[in-house]
Order: sequence, then C-alpha cells, then structure tokens
Amino acid sequence: MPVAKNKAFKINQGGLGSLLNRIQTLFVGMLRIWSIPIVLMLSIASGFTTYYGLSHFIVPWIALIITIAIQSIIVICSLEIAGIHWKANRLRFLSVLLSLSVAIMASITFSYFKFYEVSQSESMRISRINDMRKAGNDYLDAILIIKGDILRELNTELEKSNNDVSHAYFGTHSQLPPAYKNIVGQGAFWRHYNERYQIKKAHFDQMDKEFHHLDEHIRTLQTSLNQLTVDAEKNIQNAIIGMQEVQLQFNKIATHTGRKVPQAPILMTYDQFSQGVTPSFAMWTDFSLFAFACAAMVDFFTFLLSYRLETTAPGPLTEQEQELVFECLRQFSEFRINENDELEMVIEKSDIERARRYSDWSRMFAVGFLLSRGFLRKIDERSVEFAPNLYPLIAEKMGDKLRQIKAESLAAEQADLSRVPHE
Repeated sequence: MPVAKNKAFKINQGGLGSLLNRIQTLFVGMLRIWSIPIVLMLSIASGFTTYYGLSHFIVPWIALIITIAIQSIIVICSLEIAGIHWKANRLRFLSVLLSLSVAIMASITFSYFKFYEVSQSESMRISRINDMRKAGNDYLDAILIIKGDILRELNTELEKSNNDVSHAYFGTHSQLPPAYKNIVGQGAFWRHYNERYQIKKAHFDQMDKEFHHLDEHIRTLQTSLNQLTVDAEKNIQNAIIGMQEVQLQFNKIATHTGRKVPQAPILMTYDQFSQGVTPSFAMWTDFSLFAFACAAMVDFFTFLLSYRLETTAPGPLTEQEQELVFECLRQFSEFRINENDELEMVIEKSDIERARRYSDWSRMFAVGFLLSRGFLRKIDERSVEFAPNLYPLIAEKMGDKLRQIKAESLAAEQADLSRVPHE
C-alpha cells in the first residue's frame, strides 16, 4: 500500500508539473504569435507617417513604393541581424546593419515631419495669432504717430490763427499799418484774420470728426485682434474688414494732409490660418525633440519586436526531419555553454575524424538545414549555437529515447526473471 501511494503521488506530481509547463509554453507561444500583428501594425503606423513626409517631396505613388520598401527592409533586416554573429560573416553583418540603419534613418526623417506637425500645431496656432496681432498693432502704432503729428500741426496752426485774430482786434498785429496801430475793434483787418481762423477751425473740427471715426474703426480692429483665440474664424474675418476700414479712413485723411501713408499688412484668411504645416527640411532648424522621439520610438519598437521574432522558426519540422536532425546532431562531440548562455557546438571535424577520413556529409547537411530554418545560429566558421526554439525539439527526442531505453531495460529485467526457476 505505501508503494502504491508513492506511485500515485509521483504521477500526480508529474501531472501538475506537466500542466504548468503546458500553460507556460502556451502563454509564451501566444506572446510570440501576438508579436506578429503588433509588428505589422507598427510597420503600418510608421509607414503612414513616412509616406506623409515623402509625399510632400515626390510623386505620391513613388512615395508609397519607397515607404513599403523602407518598412520591409526594417522588418527583414531586424529578423536577419538577430541570427547573424559578427565573427560568422563580417561582410554580411555589416551590409545588413548598414541597410537597417539607412532604412531606419529614412523612416525617422520623414516620419518626423508628421509628428512635428502634430506636436507643434498648437504652438503654430499661437504663433500665427501673435504674428497677426503684431502686424496689426505695428500698423496701428504707425498711423497713431502720424495722427498725433497731424493733430499737433493743426493745433499749432489754429492757435497761431487765433493769436492773429486777437492781435488784429487789439491793434497789436505786426502786419497792421502804422495808422491802425493800437486801435481796438472789429475792423476790416480783424475780419480778414477772423475769416481765416474760422476756416482753420472748421477744418480742424472736420479732421477731429474724421479722427473720431478712425478711432472707432481702430477699436473694432483691436477688439477683433484681441479675441482671435476665442472664435478665430469670426474674429479673423472681422479683423480683415476692420483693417480695410482703418486703411481706407486713414488714407483719406493722410491724402488731405499730404502725408505719406504706411504700408498696411495683409492679414491671413481663416483658411490660411487653419492650414497645416507643409513639411520641409527647414523644420530641422526648429528641432522638436518630442517629435523626433515619437518618430524614433515607433521604428525602435518595430525593430525590437522583429528582432525578438527571430527566436521563432519559420515553420515546424516534420517527424522525419526531427528524427534526422536528432540523429545527425548526436554525431557531434564538442559542446559548451557560451557567453550567450546557449549551447554551442563545434561543427569541424576532430583530429581523429580527419585522420580516419570520416565523412561528415550527413551531419553537416543537418547543420545547414537547421541554419536555413532558424533553429541554429552561426557563431564563427567552426561553431554554431542552438536557437531557443531547438531546445524543446531536442528535449522531446531525448525524452523519447530515455523512455525507449527504460522500456528496453524493463523488458530485459522481466526476461531475466522469467528465466529464473521457481523454487
């Protein structure tokens, strides 16, 4: 009975371990499978931003072809470089690394334009508002200076004319003949200067009235410029109309006074205000670290997940292929754990095999077959290492061999017991 209990405990223990191992294997397999659509989605996202930037420089259909090529190179080279060791083939490693670097640089460069537009949209909007306000305020400052000069000049002339009237009334004007000096009264001389004064005063009142109208248009324009952030479409239209009214009113006043009018700014329309950024290499002068980081992040994740996907073989091995590989790999004798914590084996003939002229064609075929299928990775000219997906296959075959050996041993023991005579 105790023996039966121990056997039952071992069976249950083995069943639980097997269940946990299957769950872990299933989870890891699902993660690997899930990595494939993630890589595809990242490639599509990066391809969209790359195409957006390229299409502003070349014909769209050519930009689409180049974008597909760039994203394909990133994924293919990421998968390939994961299985290449520097010592194995330096030229191939460098060529793949160079292709990957050029593709990633091209993708980041043209993706940067899209992320720049997205990240800088608010700051560009604020910048355009500030530019419109500055242009409008600079123009208003210029015409207000001219307005002040005109008013000072009119005031000076009006005061001078008023003084002439006063001096003419009291007979102290310098232009009076000696016979009329110091004669107080509203004579012909006074009427002459009073008429001139009334004309200048009427002109001053007319100009003052026109300046009051101009001030109303200026206030309307300033209100529209100050409220651009509230309702941009409406206030931009009001600002354009207000600028035209101010320009017409002031030009009319300046023309009457013989003044040179300043050049009025041309305010952008709402369509121009809301227009996005046109990508150009000038954007690199106003470098945005956030936009660059976003563009680089997408390609980095694409590279990283593609690199990790290399641990999964392109396809499973058949039973015959597994048996062939296991039997051929058993013929190698030099194994070690390398710095990558992987099982490494020497594929060259040993000295004894060379002396015996041993033919290693079958096992070298197995090595080449596994290298092409991604189950082995070449370290250098004389050694390879196991890929993570080869271990379960070898472990399964070793388990089958161990069970076969145990079965044969048990059968031999039973045969020996059957030959022992019964007492």
